[in-house]
Order: sequence, then structure tokens, then C-alpha cells
Amino acid sequence: LSPPEPPHPPLEAFSFPGDVTAVEAGERGAIIIRAGGGALRVLPLAPDLLQIRVSLTGVFPEAFSCSLEKPESAWLPVEMSVRESDSQIELSIGRLTLVIEKSPCRLSLRDGDGLLFEEIEGVGHHAPDGQIVWRAALDEDTAFYGLGEKASRLNLAGQRFELWNFDPGGYDRGDDPLYMSIPFLLALSGGRALGLFFDNPYRAWVDLGTETPGLLEYRAVGGEFRLYLMTGTPAEVLERYTELTGRTKLPPLWALGFHQSRWSYYPQDRVLEIAREFRERRLPCDVIHLDIHYMDDYRCFTWNRDRFPAPREMLADLREKGFRAMAIIDPGIKVDDQYAVYREGVRRDVFVKYPDGTRFTGPVWPGDCHFPDFTDPEVRAWWGELYRGLLEDGLSAFWNDMNEPALITVRPEYASVPDVVRHDAEGRGADHAEMHNLYGMLMVRASAEGLRRLQPDRRPLILTRSGWAGVQRYALHWTGDNASTWDHLRLSIQMVLNLGLSGIPITGPDVGGFTGGPGPELYARWMQVGAFMPFFRVHSMSGSPDQEPWAFGPEVEAISRRYLELRYRLLPYLYTAVWQASRTGIPVARAMSFVYPADPHTPGLDTQYLFGDSFLVAPVLEQGATSRPVYLPPGTWYDFWTGQQYHGGQTISVAAPLETLPLFVRAGSVIPLWPVQQHVGEKVPAPLTLAAYWAPGEHSSLLYEDDGLCANYESPEAHRLSRFVLRGGEEGTIGALVRLIEQGEYQPPASPAVLRLVGMSRPPSAIMLEGGTLINWEYSPETRSLQVEFDAPREFTLSLR
Repeated sequence: LSPPEPPHPPLEAFSFPGDVTAVEAGERGAIIIRAGGGALRVLPLAPDLLQIRVSLTGVFPEAFSCSLEKPESAWLPVEMSVRESDSQIELSIGRLTLVIEKSPCRLSLRDGDGLLFEEIEGVGHHAPDGQIVWRAALDEDTAFYGLGEKASRLNLAGQRFELWNFDPGGYDRGDDPLYMSIPFLLALSGGRALGLFFDNPYRAWVDLGTETPGLLEYRAVGGEFRLYLMTGTPAEVLERYTELTGRTKLPPLWALGFHQSRWSYYPQDRVLEIAREFRERRLPCDVIHLDIHYMDDYRCFTWNRDRFPAPREMLADLREKGFRAMAIIDPGIKVDDQYAVYREGVRRDVFVKYPDGTRFTGPVWPGDCHFPDFTDPEVRAWWGELYRGLLEDGLSAFWNDMNEPALITVRPEYASVPDVVRHDAEGRGADHAEMHNLYGMLMVRASAEGLRRLQPDRRPLILTRSGWAGVQRYALHWTGDNASTWDHLRLSIQMVLNLGLSGIPITGPDVGGFTGGPGPELYARWMQVGAFMPFFRVHSMSGSPDQEPWAFGPEVEAISRRYLELRYRLLPYLYTAVWQASRTGIPVARAMSFVYPADPHTPGLDTQYLFGDSFLVAPVLEQGATSRPVYLPPGTWYDFWTGQQYHGGQTISVAAPLETLPLFVRAGSVIPLWPVQQHVGEKVPAPLTLAAYWAPGEHSSLLYEDDGLCANYESPEAHRLSRFVLRGGEEGTIGALVRLIEQGEYQPPASPAVLRLVGMSRPPSAIMLEGGTLINWEYSPETRSLQVEFDAPREFTLSLR
């Protein structure tokens, strides 16, 4: 149970702005609307982006925000026109018009297609305790997405959610709040998208029409009402939101491989045994995780020398076999005078305190712990340096857990750090009520920045459980302590899709479920889903059955191998999708409504999804099922396994025996594939296979390449971006495939290439290659596919007649 909610005053207990009394010009092109109950400030940041602030005092100091990567001072000036009449004020920018009624002061937002929302009565303030409330009416059919980690169906409409980071100790559908809240909503109606980012870290609740469809209510226990509004397509809205709050950095390529974890693998011989089994069984894997039992009595940054007598030798052995190791680090520092990290923390005065100066103490795995104040830059620098020893030992990545921060107690009223505990808050001072939701994000910021300082030539890899708006700048994410049930398999897809629409593009569930232990069928189906998740990790609870792929018998092991190998073959495709996320904020796993917002079939469609630009994934989510319906959106689609072509705009029934994940490819796509590897970097990935799927007209696909490790990947010499242009003729004939180098000078090792053209109605009469050497080709009438072997290291044009 989460801490009890505070009383929510009725709406009549709030004071609202009242009538407009004056209109003034502010700094940076802002317009300030003064009313009897305060002031409203509207600042245009882009033609599709507005910032709205409300102040009771009428004064607007420089805004404090840990979420923003691009503050308001960094935006170029944008002209906004102002028209005033006796009854209203119109502020116009681009296609947006903000209308402010004068009596009483309330807003409505319109774009070129009509009304997007209208306020009910403006922003209300409750003077006795500082609570704020805001209500707005949207179309009653509006679909809502976002808010971070919610154990819910994809479309959040008709539900109420809390924005408060909390460890529930395991969760089920409908439980709220969970580990990571993101105060961002994406509203979709009639194909139009509206983004609302509430830049206020206080505990809050968002009601999405529980009583009246389309009625949005936001309540917070304190803080300033600071709202960013952005409009456009869903992709444009998410691009603006992540321009504000930052985008993911490219992780090392091996982070996109398979991760095997357990609470916990120990002693060190067991860790090495797990590694040996993966290699002997030819099951690709890149990372083995070490949970809390590697530590000395759960003291962070230490080794238990009884369980791990020679950690450097163990980690060197793992690296020789192609494995990296990721170790857990929690924020709770054991209160122990014999513990060097604790003594140093006390000496440096790094821990959060009560107002009287007493250090806060809370129970976690080691017992009584103190907690670093990650809102203090000096504390973050100290924390980052603590990783030095573990890096020198040979650890490659770290996993920040329990960072809500979580306390281990059965008493809900003691499950969080008390609100009155004080923080530095970047020198301005604040209590925990304001800083709580930021704590996990600032912990991973400290960790990521420390790793960058200690290893400036490498990309850091941090995995986090908690976070807030902007956490995507520092860490990958997983969905916490899920359960080994069929509903959690379904829920994991819904949660990952909503997290993607919250600006978190690289996340995934504990495959197989953390608690309980899956049966063979559930594990097999979940491994299929995991292969098409941005982050792919098996993790299980202490005392639960083993969850390595071989623990479920030969059939499930073979199915697991099939999808692990497919994951590794698709790494260049997946890496390109992650690069896209780093550039635009577009998620890797994409809700159907994100890609097809005007399609009436998609707003609540959350049992299938798009993976990158080209794949449609439709997992089997019911026990015993050997088929399922799949909605194919407009266009042409190919069954990945059979090459059969389907026309979109229809729902089809797809056979799905246990070994088969229904998987479709968008026509016109060019999919880059590597040979199977047991781990990233095992060998030069050659040849590069280009699987192209016929479609009439001209279509393009991207391939991003770098060495997968370097920190300076954005420099021209360190990366290469290719565009493949597929030109399809009529009736299943291909005119040409062209590779263009759009940017970058990176030169991967030269290797031959294979082009596999799917959907060819007949063999070509001639093949010509400009920019390379043609080696061989073969046409299969049974599969209607053409395979061409050639050597073309850079740009080329392959023409068919």
C-alpha cells in the first residue's frame, strides 16, 4: 500500500483567478494576464509549443526544474499575435490560438482543425495547504496515454492515476502508483494529438474522465502550476516533449542483447556456471546481472569475499567468454562506522536530514540506512566517484534499484521518506515533499555522470527502476517486480507502450515474471515477446524456480534459442531504431495509435504493436491459444515467416503454434540482418543481409552504424547513416535498390552482402550492380523471392530488369 492520500478539498474550497484586470507584455515575448486572483503567463517557445504559468502573487521568478534539458531561455524568439476584445483575448502562434475569456479568466486552445480543450474555471488554489487544481474539457472520445508506469490498459481514459514514485513490493493490474511516474499526457482525438507536460514534481493525481468522459482534472499537493502544451501528430508531440526534457543517449550496442538475471546468482562459481551453460548450449547472451547478494552484508560498492573470493578473476573470465556483468547499487547506505562509504558520507555531510539537522534513517536491505542527497551537485560528484573501484574490478554496467526511494516496512505510513526531510535542491533548499519524485532520476544522473568522468571514452549503461520526466537522459528502465501470469504478459506490452509514449524509449519487463515462476508455455511466449522489446532481460525472485531457457525442457530451450538468435540477427535494425529514439524521441516499441492516429481501430489496440519502422508484432497472450486475430493497418504487409502477402485495413486470423510469434513486415521495407552471434562483438558480422519486401513505388529505410562502444559517436568519423531506397515496379517486380550514405565517415570492416527480395512475382531477366561486384543470384518460385550475393562496401545501385 502507498502512503495514505491527503484530504482532497472540494472544488468550492479553492480560489480561482476571477476576472481579467490587465494584459501586459513580458520578457521573451510572453504575455501576462492579470486577474483578481493572480496572474497567468503565456510564453511561446515554438509554433506548436506554449508554456503556461500561474502565480498567486503575480510574480514569475526563474522556474526551477530538474526535468528540462532545454529551458525557456534556450528557445529562439517566436512571434505571437495578440487580439483583444471586450470579452476575450486571442493569442495566435502558428496554427494555435489560445483564447482567454475575461470574465471569468479561463482558457481554450484551438488549432486549425478546431477546439482542442477548454478550461472549466482556471487554476484553483487552496490556501490552507497549498494544493492546486486544474480542470479542462476535451472531446469525450479522447484517448489518453502516458503518465509513465501504469498497470493499466494502453488507453488510460476513464481512470484516475497518482503521480508518486512508490515501491509496492509487487503489483497487479490496477495497482497504482508504481515505481516511475511521468507527468506527461498525450491526448488523441480525431487524429489530432495534444501533449500536456505538468512541470511540477509534487505528488499529484490525474483524473481522466472517471465521471465525465473527456474531463481532465489535475491536482497537486503543492508547487507551481507550470504547463507545457504541444500539438501536432503524436510523433511531433513526442519530439517536442523530448526536446524539452531530453532524449536517450545511445547505449553500448551490447546493452541491446540478451540479459540473464536472478535475485541472486551466487557464489561466483554459480555465475560462471550460468555463463558456461549459455555458451555450451549456443544460447546468445551478453550480460549477466549480480543482485544484492554479491555485496558484503548489502553494503553498496563492496564485495562479499566469502561468496565472491576473486571478483576480478571472475569478471575477467566472463569477459573472455563474451559476457559483461551488471551489478545492482541501491541508494541506502548502511549505518555502520566500520563501513568506509558511510564514514566518508558522514564526514562530507552528504545525507538528507530532518530540519533539526538529524540525519534521516530508514530500513532497507542492510538494516538502518542513510540516504544521499542527490539534489546536491557535490553529493552527485561524490557518488559518481564511488564507482571507480567496481569499474576497476571489471564491472561494465550498473542497476540502480530501490531508488523511489523505497523503505522495507509493512507500515504504509512509514513507506516513504517523511515530507519534512530537507534537501539541497541545487542550492535553493526544499523539503522531501517536493524532491521525492525527483530522487530516482537524480540518483541515476549522479551514476551516469560519474561513469562518464571515470571512463570518458565509453558509453555508460545504467538501468533504473524509478525516475521522473527527463530520466531518459541518463538511464534505461525496466518495469519492476511483475508476476509470472498470463495477464502480466499482456500487461507488460501495455506498460512498455505507454512508457514509450511517456518519453521512455528503452524499457522492458522482467521476462517470465519476477514472482511466482512461469510454466513452460508462458515462458516460451514471453521469450518471444522479449525478443521484440527494447530491453530484453529475464529476472526472477529469490526462492522462485530457475528461469534460464534450459530450465523448461528441450522444446522451450529450442524456442528460446530461435528468438534469441532472431534478436541478434536484428541488432542492426534495432540499433537503428534506438538511434532514431536518440534523435527524435520516437519510441522503439510503438503503439498502433501512435503510428496510425486517424485509424478508428487503433486507440485502444494494445495486444499488438509496431517495433521500429517496419515490424508489426502480435504476440500470443492466452494460455493454450494456437492462433490469434491480427489487425493489419492500411497498406501491404508480409508474414515474416512465410513471405505471404496481405492487404491491410482488415483483421485476419493467424496460426500461432507454440514456436511461432505472429510477425509481419511493412511492404517497402529493407531490413538489415547480421549472422547469428553468441554475443555482440564475437566476430565480424558478415555478410550483411538486406531483406527487402516488394511494394510498388519508392520507399526508404535507414541503417545507422558505429562501433557500438565509443562515447563520441556523434562525430562524423565515428558513425554512418545509410538510406536504402527500394523502387518497386508493378505486379511484384523490383526496379532497383539504392544505398545512399547520408552522413558520417565511419567505415565498418568490409564484407560481402546478401540481398533477399521478398514478393517477387518472376525472376529478373538481368541484374546490374553499380558501385560493387555481383557474385551470384538465385530465384525461388516457391517462396517468390530472389537472393543476390554481391560486394558493395559503400554506396551502390542494384538494378533489375
